Amino acid sequence: MEITKLAYNKAVDVITACTKSTGLYASGLKGGYEATWARDSMITSLGASLVDNKFKNVIAKSIELLAKDQAEMGQIPNCVGSYNLDRKSDVTFNSVDSSLWFIIGNFAYAEKFKDRSLLKKYSKQLIKALWWLRAQDPDNLGLLAQQPTNDWEDAFPHKYGYTIHCNALFYATLMLMGENEKAANLKRIINGESHQYSSLYSKRLGYYYPWGWKNHDNIREHEEWFDTAGNLLAIITGLATLQIAKNILSYIEKNKINKPFPCKAIWPPIKKGDKEWHDYFELCDAREPLHYLNGGVWPFIGGLYVAALVKMKEFKKAEVTLESLAKANLQKLAIRDIKEEYEFNEWLDGKDGKPKGEPYQAWSAGMYLYAYECVKKKKAIYS
Repeated sequence: MEITKLAYNKAVDVITACTKSTGLYASGLKGGYEATWARDSMITSLGASLVDNKFKNVIAKSIELLAKDQAEMGQIPNCVGSYNLDRKSDVTFNSVDSSLWFIIGNFAYAEKFKDRSLLKKYSKQLIKALWWLRAQDPDNLGLLAQQPTNDWEDAFPHKYGYTIHCNALFYATLMLMGENEKAANLKRIINGESHQYSSLYSKRLGYYYPWGWKNHDNIREHEEWFDTAGNLLAIITGLATLQIAKNILSYIEKNKINKPFPCKAIWPPIKKGDKEWHDYFELCDAREPLHYLNGGVWPFIGGLYVAALVKMKEFKKAEVTLESLAKANLQKLAIRDIKEEYEFNEWLDGKDGKPKGEPYQAWSAGMYLYAYECVKKKKAIYS
């Protein structure tokens, strides 16, 4: 059996192990991420939904769980489940992308299964979530602002204000919710066609800043490291223009961000003493360059990379990248006191590609399935 199909079958096994009565857990092993995260479950669902109707029920259960625990003002929880024992809470928030992924996941479900029942059932929750998101706009520009550590890169790197990751998702969300004029306004600003003081695209660098905030005369609060997932999401969602998309993919190839496997989370890694460094980085796994979020390889981002290549009609490169992603995901790792070794790891070493983190990771598996189907259909699905 060819390696891409072998990885496909194993990805289905992983998501099956992550399937619980209340929804999708972030990982399928005892002692792992035993709870339902909004981003993990909805990202996983983009691929899981493409396996006939096998995971339809658990995707619906995930949406139901998140909707049930929506906050009074409309925010969708980051995580539902007793994983966060230190906080003594079964429902945690403190994220902005959870509300984005909740809306995107609802529409993906409706499109794939030709079933709009959840869109109707949770129409009020969807509208409240969108209003909450639109309220995160202190300058009333139509962009989405966030606090530090409020998205999937929760401990590293430090970023705030307008981020490319969440504004790419916000662009897609506005389009899905029928707010086309607001989406077009966001696109113009982010790409520097209006309100240039709030643009995130850098012609000099050839990609989007990871984040930017206020201008103080001619000094702006922003950083210039490359946020791989954010830039790829800009391509997939259509936020990036054709030329910007080409520039982003060129930057990834030139700097080998897709090596040893696709793709490193950021580039270049941040070192102690760099101006981007913060003292609390010492306390997380990202303190070492090419580890974890600090230039480590995240296979779910590899799935985004494959989809972006397909979106740009780079079909041969997408096929080659899918095979590389399959090899990355099929590496096995033993963890804790579990005797067997497991595949589909959370992240890999950015230098040698060896598996790290938590195996049997739902979004690594889900985004592999998504990438596989994008290559097969020669279409960036859901974009």
